[in-house]
Amino acid sequence: MVKTKNPPPRRAEEIFLEPLDEALSRRYLAYALSTITARALPDVRDGLKPVHRRILYAMRQMRLNPGGGFKKSAKVVGEVMGNFHPHGDQAIYDAMVRLVQDFSVRVPLVDGQGNFGNIDGDNAAAMRYTESRLTEAASLLLDGIDEDTVDFRETYDGEGKEPVVLPAAFPNLLANGASGIAVGMATSIPPHNVAELIDASLHLIKSPNAQTATLLKYVKGPDFPTGGVCVESAESMEEAYATGRGGFRLRARWTTEDLGRGRYQIVVTEIPYQVQKSKLVEKLAELMQTKKLSLLSDVRDESAEDVRLVLEPKSQNVDAATLMETLFRTTDLEIRFSLNLNVLGADGAPRVMGLREALRAYLDHRKDVLVRRTNFRLAKIAQRLEILDGLLVAYLNLDEVIRIIRYEDDPKAELMKAFKLSDVQAEAILNMRLRSLRQLEEMEIKAEHADLKKEQKALKALLKSEDAQWSRIADELKEVRKAFDPKSPLGRRRTELADVPATEEFDPASLIEKEPVTVVLSEKGWVRTIKGRIDNGDDLKYKDGDRGRFLIPAMTTDRLMLFGTDGKFYTLDVHALPGGRGYGEPIRLSVDLPNDQDIAAAFLYQGGRKLLLASTSGHGFFAPEDDCVATTRKGKQVLNVPAGAEAVVCRPAEGDMVASVGDNRKLLVFPASELPEMSRGKGVQLQKFASGGLSDAKTFDKREGLTWIDRSGRTQTVDGWKTCLGKRAQAGRVAPKGFASSKKFAP
Repeated sequence: MVKTKNPPPRRAEEIFLEPLDEALSRRYLAYALSTITARALPDVRDGLKPVHRRILYAMRQMRLNPGGGFKKSAKVVGEVMGNFHPHGDQAIYDAMVRLVQDFSVRVPLVDGQGNFGNIDGDNAAAMRYTESRLTEAASLLLDGIDEDTVDFRETYDGEGKEPVVLPAAFPNLLANGASGIAVGMATSIPPHNVAELIDASLHLIKSPNAQTATLLKYVKGPDFPTGGVCVESAESMEEAYATGRGGFRLRARWTTEDLGRGRYQIVVTEIPYQVQKSKLVEKLAELMQTKKLSLLSDVRDESAEDVRLVLEPKSQNVDAATLMETLFRTTDLEIRFSLNLNVLGADGAPRVMGLREALRAYLDHRKDVLVRRTNFRLAKIAQRLEILDGLLVAYLNLDEVIRIIRYEDDPKAELMKAFKLSDVQAEAILNMRLRSLRQLEEMEIKAEHADLKKEQKALKALLKSEDAQWSRIADELKEVRKAFDPKSPLGRRRTELADVPATEEFDPASLIEKEPVTVVLSEKGWVRTIKGRIDNGDDLKYKDGDRGRFLIPAMTTDRLMLFGTDGKFYTLDVHALPGGRGYGEPIRLSVDLPNDQDIAAAFLYQGGRKLLLASTSGHGFFAPEDDCVATTRKGKQVLNVPAGAEAVVCRPAEGDMVASVGDNRKLLVFPASELPEMSRGKGVQLQKFASGGLSDAKTFDKREGLTWIDRSGRTQTVDGWKTCLGKRAQAGRVAPKGFASSKKFAP
């Protein structure tokens, strides 16, 4: 057995004492800031996250230019990971794959060779099988990076430099969009048409105070790489682009094909952005199998390079537009793409920008790039002019220069002393070749000197005039726009903008095949549906120790209302309930009914009725049935049940009288007008009890009299109920003879 040595004790100066909550909060804040600024949010200037920026810069360093050859993606990933991005190779490759996919980005920045995935959602091949290089668009983003146009910082290991931002010759942020989730914030930016963005930028240069509504005359809306039809209203789009928050409704593009003899089929040629075609087809097939798309008979995927989904209607009498409206409401043939223009500004701080602010930030970045590039060029010109001035001196004094070089021990020092030359000029003269002494070379140097002087004067004038700078930026944008000409395959608009479709009354039940069923809910909460009508449930089978409780005739288009003993209502679609020959499923798989609660009542939603609700504490009220419909599985709290009590009554309110009976068998009858109507609450006291609580309650018509139903389902009349007449909240009298021994109006 090998003995392990104890680690040496820590020195006192290495130990820091601080409260745990402060240490955790400070470290979590550092993590959050790192996630926001170095991972999840793009920069407003070049529209890139650090990983994408590092991929493009590394590929440029590897000379993977658009006109050159391809190299293995694994080599690119290794270069990025080793020099710039100390994270997993798969994360880098996934980011790189997205820059290749023309269905993921509007303007691909990496040109891929091999399997880089498809719109069906299939993954790309391993990085050792694929090859890549930069695209022309990526070259535009990197153009001028060697001319001191942007700042550089040290890489993670301090051995190299990486750009903080790229020069970005076109507004890539809005062109390709972005999505990401940071800590406490997220971003979601749809792609746009580059030519439209450049047109809006040019207008913003001419009119710096242009409003969002004016810019939207140029930027028509999102332009998704997969096309589709955007049906968002103009008012909604203007608000979204003004505030930086909103969303866009995007629909699939479809057409009809005539098959002759009055038959037709629908062909979907473009699907919404980021919707996987294979999953969309699976969803359509599932809805058809579960009979939730009664208007559709078949769906086929006949796609090759282009999308082609064939939808066959069940009946040729069904209008194609009506069928598509149902599909838009129930499938991902229509999505809502959110806009959350949350980006990192030039100062590195995250904030939400509108369209105008984002374009303004991009133009300010281009101005900064122009000024820095101009200063860089002026410095280069100054260096060259210094050398040319020295060479001209040498030509004017050629014999003396030759003598000094030939006979002096230190020709460099003598040249500097004799002609007042700088060290650079003297070195240039000494490095001249003999054949450069011909007269033609002197003329060329004088011409170059004159050209550089002219260029220097123009560049200095450019730096002094802000108008000239903006004019130069406008010219550069116009030149870049030619690469994204709207008539070219890359530049043409793909997403059509259409008016908002007219809102028609749509009944979801029309999608479901209507047929009679019987809902069976057992004592222990197992629910199922059985086809057809069942009047007697004696032949039904249940799990051991269980028995039937509710037997409700229904149609598949109905909705089932459940009233829990906690005072909550739960709503379920009958067609969604489990069917078959088994025992069904526990109701708690469909609704969030607590384990210590039970179902007090179950009935079908009809709408427009009033319900009598009451708890064992004796409190209750009338509630509109429409206000009791729950939209989530968590249910909707309507009756507030006091501690120690539970909800016990939920019946349709029909009649002008209310009858309540307690565990003490005392019956109280009072006018229904004394009970309030509420949407939620504890209610008022129906009946007071010295001991026990409320057992049951119902409403009835005074002219028809009070009745109850025995276990055999026969209706029994309560004779002498008038002796129990009183006011609400009284104790009542002992129920007349003949009333149910169970103290219930129904079994």
